[in-house]
Amino acid sequence: MIVAHLDLDAFFAAVEELERPELAAVPLVVGGDPKGRGVVATANYVARTFGIRSAMSCAEALRRCPETVFVPPRMSVYREYSQAVWTVVHEMIPTVEQAGIDEGYLDLEEVAPVFDDARALAEAVRAVVRARTRLSCSLGVATSKVVAKVASDRRKPGGLTVVRPGSEASFLAPFPIRILPGVGPRAEERLAATGIETIGALAALDDASLRQLLPGKVGLLLRERARGIDPRPLETSTERISISHEETFARDVSDPEKLHDELRRMSVRLAEHLRARGQSARTVTTKLRYPDFTIRTRSTSLRVAIDDAERIGELACGLLDRALRDRPGPLRLVGVGVSGLTDDAQLSLETASIVPVP
Repeated sequence: MIVAHLDLDAFFAAVEELERPELAAVPLVVGGDPKGRGVVATANYVARTFGIRSAMSCAEALRRCPETVFVPPRMSVYREYSQAVWTVVHEMIPTVEQAGIDEGYLDLEEVAPVFDDARALAEAVRAVVRARTRLSCSLGVATSKVVAKVASDRRKPGGLTVVRPGSEASFLAPFPIRILPGVGPRAEERLAATGIETIGALAALDDASLRQLLPGKVGLLLRERARGIDPRPLETSTERISISHEETFARDVSDPEKLHDELRRMSVRLAEHLRARGQSARTVTTKLRYPDFTIRTRSTSLRVAIDDAERIGELACGLLDRALRDRPGPLRLVGVGVSGLTDDAQLSLETASIVPVP
């Protein structure tokens, strides 16, 4: 496989700069109110020179640079620009997995089966996207999705990084463990406590050491990725695979009843979305963000998919309670999402198939 990961550079901020060119020369943050509980969604590259990063509180961004200009997100505008980008990409690359509004994977081998030709194709994609949409993108080209994604972040903005076959492990080895897709805060902390701070050190772990640090399939998967091995194909379905809602509070909330009420309210909206789409969901996930910006999620999956607001809310509240038992404390944000979406027609067939015949 020869795959590229395409990542639009500081996408939300870049769109705002196109709409208002005077913003290109100033530190710009797309996000919430710096006088409230807003969070940085995207910072332009001027703002990043002051240490402002995504997911930072807007209040902290303002402290780091009082001259920062803050604008609220305009998702409908960003979706229009995103659609224009992916239309351009599809004209050049037939098989694309759009992983988000501003990133995706491109099957270069389908068009250019020789690696050097694939590199030239990636360069052409980058140039055409810039010419047609005026947006900058960075690309990583490699033999797997995990390596391509790491590579695309190496030469931002507007760069191209190519990892040739056979050099995947050596390319990844010096990078900090946290940038390897799939390594969460808990795994990073556990590995760092034993001196495993680079991807190369994770790749070198023997089976016994790996089982002690990261037991089960997760450890084996992460070690494979650290070695540049990732057999996942591109997922080209255009169907929406999840729906979610979340709420950031003006003040941290510790009252379980209020948190439950928020989750139930969101569950009603989720159920309305599901029914409007003629779908049900098998998995419910609750998201928590603590005052230190630590994020925790808890999920549960069902044998039979649901679209009932009361049931979704019941499961979401139970997951919240479970997470708070693991780590008590006030919350800055809660959210609930559903995934494993199933068309109701298909659900009816599946349900019918398990009804005993008299």
